[in-house]
Amino acid sequence: MNTFVDQIKIEAHAGKGGDGMVAFRREKYVPNGGPAGGDGGHGGSIVLKVDEGLRTLMDFRYHRIFKAKNGGNGMNKQMTGPSAPDTVIAVPQGTTVRDLDTGQIIGDLVENGQELVIARGGRGGRGNIHFASAKNPAPEIAENGEPGEDRYLELELKMLADVGLIGFPSVGKSTLLSVVTGAKPKIAAYEFTTLVPNLGMVMLPDGRDFAMADMPGLIEGASKGIGLGLKFLRHIERTRVLLHLVDMSSEDENQAIERYRQINQELANYDPELLKRPQIVVATKMDLPNAEKNLAVFQKQLATDKSLEKQPAIFPISAVTHQGVQKLMQLTANLLDQTPVFDSESHDEQLTPEYEAAGKKFQDAQGPDFTISKDDDGTWVLGGEKLLRLFDMTDLTHEQSQLRFARQMRQMGVDDALREKEIQDGDMVRIRKFVFEFIQ
Repeated sequence: MNTFVDQIKIEAHAGKGGDGMVAFRREKYVPNGGPAGGDGGHGGSIVLKVDEGLRTLMDFRYHRIFKAKNGGNGMNKQMTGPSAPDTVIAVPQGTTVRDLDTGQIIGDLVENGQELVIARGGRGGRGNIHFASAKNPAPEIAENGEPGEDRYLELELKMLADVGLIGFPSVGKSTLLSVVTGAKPKIAAYEFTTLVPNLGMVMLPDGRDFAMADMPGLIEGASKGIGLGLKFLRHIERTRVLLHLVDMSSEDENQAIERYRQINQELANYDPELLKRPQIVVATKMDLPNAEKNLAVFQKQLATDKSLEKQPAIFPISAVTHQGVQKLMQLTANLLDQTPVFDSESHDEQLTPEYEAAGKKFQDAQGPDFTISKDDDGTWVLGGEKLLRLFDMTDLTHEQSQLRFARQMRQMGVDDALREKEIQDGDMVRIRKFVFEFIQ
């Protein structure tokens, strides 16, 4: 059973703010007590937090809908309702967050402990203590809590490894990983034994260490989704150094150069930046009969290849006999020392202004304040994010709250816009399920 999950869709529903309260002081010996309704508490937000102990998005396979709690309602004696706790969800390092409604990347979580608010809880509604004035010292006005945000997101895991092993299936990637790290990948003499990335730590005698990932095998057309290519390419994006393994044991002396070029072409098709990563060409299976002869041909073909801007270093090894393996690891560590650490924000230009930094909240959506349409039955329908938020925060059980909402709509220009569309006296207007009659 394949238990590695690297892409998942989830729903996040933040908590609604608590409703403000309409209340008045009723204490003995306190005539004309005045308003005393408290505010509602904040609704809970939903937050992603990086946990370096996680390696996959497996936990999301059976739990994809997350709901935070609502804030408590305001109380008498000016007491504020309790705020709801945030719902914190653990994700592995290397998780990218995409908004499915807009297609935009809104977060890139790569540091242990890094947080991202993916759905913001609504603020609590204000109690009637906030609406007292000289003209209205005893207001029967309170706000309902603000609705929490609803987000439909895709989480994508791009494995964080310093070094990526790339190459055609069965060139010896899994064998090399098992020799130099404690990882135990599946190894067999047929293609696509590695169906998911395997990760291991290389520890060198001089105290240096680095993470190495054995990526699923690549074939021609992988950048278009053929074979396991897209899974492979997604994870290779984050590696700093590539070890390009080329099998030297073939009966065909031209196979090595052809496959080497095919792999590089697939990298270029997916993201030309990948070819700029430091790359060591590792000639594998040097313990087999044809290897020395094929290596000599391969070196000659590379030397005369005019398409290469820079001749790559070629390092022969045999993972089975351990020939050259330790020296290769030392060379890789030296190259890592010269290569800057991956910077997610500078690399990923798709990050939108909506994603400011870890732990920051989403900016308010920049849609129109209100929209006007007309149903088939002639009812005028009002929408728009700002108008609907004000409506949801209006306590319709009190006439003063209804009048306040009518004033807010007038100030937004809703009345004038309806007249421009030639609304008539007596026409019906609907906001959500609330229907009222328009009167000039």
